[in-house]
Amino acid sequence: MTQSPIDIQPIQQLANAVRENVARVIVGKEEIVDLLLVALLCEGHVLLEDVPGIGKTTLAKTLARSLGGSFQRIQFTPDLLPSDITGVSIFNQQKQDFEYRAGPLMAQIVLADEINRAGPRTQSALLEAMEERQVTVDGTTRALPYPFLVLATQNPVEQEGTFPLPEAQLDRFLMRVAMGYPQREEERQILRRFRATNPIVDLTSVASTEDIRAANRICREVFVHPTLEDYLLDIVGATRAHKSLALGASPRATMALYRACQALAAVRKRHYVIPDDIKTLVTPVFAHRLILSIDARLHSKSVAEILDEVVENVAVPVEEVWNR
Repeated sequence: MTQSPIDIQPIQQLANAVRENVARVIVGKEEIVDLLLVALLCEGHVLLEDVPGIGKTTLAKTLARSLGGSFQRIQFTPDLLPSDITGVSIFNQQKQDFEYRAGPLMAQIVLADEINRAGPRTQSALLEAMEERQVTVDGTTRALPYPFLVLATQNPVEQEGTFPLPEAQLDRFLMRVAMGYPQREEERQILRRFRATNPIVDLTSVASTEDIRAANRICREVFVHPTLEDYLLDIVGATRAHKSLALGASPRATMALYRACQALAAVRKRHYVIPDDIKTLVTPVFAHRLILSIDARLHSKSVAEILDEVVENVAVPVEEVWNR
């Protein structure tokens, strides 16, 4: 099989510009920025699960400014109502008619802070927005802007007063990632960079909506060799057959991993996928979608550990020319 190389230069230009712009504010975290770029190119959403104060909000704001998109931060609380995020219809006495007042979901990049503190009704409203890219208010459906990216945060330490996210909603997140603490020298740079002022104030847009649309179309043309398709499907099958997993990867998860690998290959300046792309993305894409068996929970196993075991035991295809 021969695949004519596609022109991934627009993706490279977009990725390099966003990386450089984000690096003016965020110290380190290059891998996290690449994963956010992957989500953007796949039109997916990201669940950031980490402790407070790591820089999740700053990263979301920086990405929004880099893309020239609108940004809204929603603080999720138990008393948050669906209308608080989707918007409401208000009666205008002058016009003698109802008019729509947009909610924060009508932004291009939405930071859903502590998403698991909101109740089921609000979660359902967010689910429609994430899956259908629309909101419904008083029977009227309104399309969300493009691009639409939800960056949701979740505190893995404090669980009091939270509502566990249903599996259906977790499945709508393309990836779950953790930012982690910075290294010592990185933290020193943070202290110096933010000593006088916030560098995010001086950021300007480096990409347009048209740039993102074009990059998204190109991503779907990134070549995946049939041997690598088999490798990916072998990993998926191994999760479904693993004795420590009560629920393996779904077809939606399989498609998410496939598209994410295409985007990561393009971000890494390749027009074809290699095995390392699959290995890199298995845990971010699959970990939040799988359910441990009772026995695995009793033995304090984690999904990440099981996925590492799966990847280690599934045979990697012998090296060949992946772009052929």
